[in-house]
Amino acid sequence: MTADIDALIVGAGVVGLAVAAKFARTGLQALVVDTNRTFGTETSSRNSEVIHAGMYYPGSSLKAKLCVRGRDLLYAYCTAHGVPHRRIGKLIFARSPDQSRSLDDIAAAAAAAGVDDVVRLDGAAANRLEPALACHEALLSPSTGIVDAHALMTALLGEAESLGARFIGQTHVTALSRRPGGWGVHIDGDSTPALTAARVVNAAGLTAHRLARATEGLSTDHVPRVRYARGHYFSYQGAVPFTRLIYPVPVPGGLGTHLTFDLAGAARFGPDVEWVDAIAYEVDPARGIDFIAAARAIWSGIDPTRIAPAYSGIRAKLSGPGEPAADFRIDGPERHGLDGLVNLFGIESPGLTASLAIADLVAEKLDLSGG
Repeated sequence: MTADIDALIVGAGVVGLAVAAKFARTGLQALVVDTNRTFGTETSSRNSEVIHAGMYYPGSSLKAKLCVRGRDLLYAYCTAHGVPHRRIGKLIFARSPDQSRSLDDIAAAAAAAGVDDVVRLDGAAANRLEPALACHEALLSPSTGIVDAHALMTALLGEAESLGARFIGQTHVTALSRRPGGWGVHIDGDSTPALTAARVVNAAGLTAHRLARATEGLSTDHVPRVRYARGHYFSYQGAVPFTRLIYPVPVPGGLGTHLTFDLAGAARFGPDVEWVDAIAYEVDPARGIDFIAAARAIWSGIDPTRIAPAYSGIRAKLSGPGEPAADFRIDGPERHGLDGLVNLFGIESPGLTASLAIADLVAEKLDLSGG
């Protein structure tokens, strides 16, 4: 018995769309679905839109490998497809000598991951680059950039559709069952599959673990615990005296509240880290007090009356408060033993940067080539 389609991708965030484009390039009949009406409305559109250089992650980790490869692929893709982006550069700064050890660790991780353009700067050199930044020392990352995430996803979907792929929104895949020729795809709790797919990629992001738990034959040993970390962003209404992204040394649970820009030059501070149990995106204006304090650590002359709530995003994390940061999980048949299935768990930052490299790895795990 043959399946109705070659491949189903559950989740139309940037990773799911990158996978759809990759599959379409190989000649597969691909369908990408999402619970939401349109694509990219969750984690992929609620972040800093930063193209990371690959500096923060252990050199042997998937995050490091896929971030560095994905960064190069992403810059090339944006150039080839006219996706707005800019290689703006970034400074990671230590405010005092006691934070220098964190810069040592980042520099060592960058070297281990093959990021070879990082420059260590003393406070005076950093201040010459960014006169409004007072710090003890800093790391300069020239290959960090920013990208229009929506334009990137539009380009990926457009490419995939031009090669025969389809996107369908408002489609909630609630279970997968094993069927001759592939996987039965169950919609909205229906006991009868709506279609069969020879291959399924679970790129459902915040709810990928829930679909995995409802996958016939998948041991619970292969479904990780997922924690939600909500990060809030506050915008700055006015010009700021910086030309690069400015990051503090990392904090537990994230990279710290940093200063980034969109491609129009508008500045924003964020994200912070709040552990939550449910998916909700409200931003409490009262959090502005902490944002003002974090922003002043970057820019002492900031006008606090110009900081306003902007938006929030949620990361699906495989580690909880106080635990070491977890790596990406990209589980194929070699791990869980089920043919034609890849589950993606914990694809948080740097998932946007790594999206094209993740798509390549997914295709590899399903023994696909080309594209």
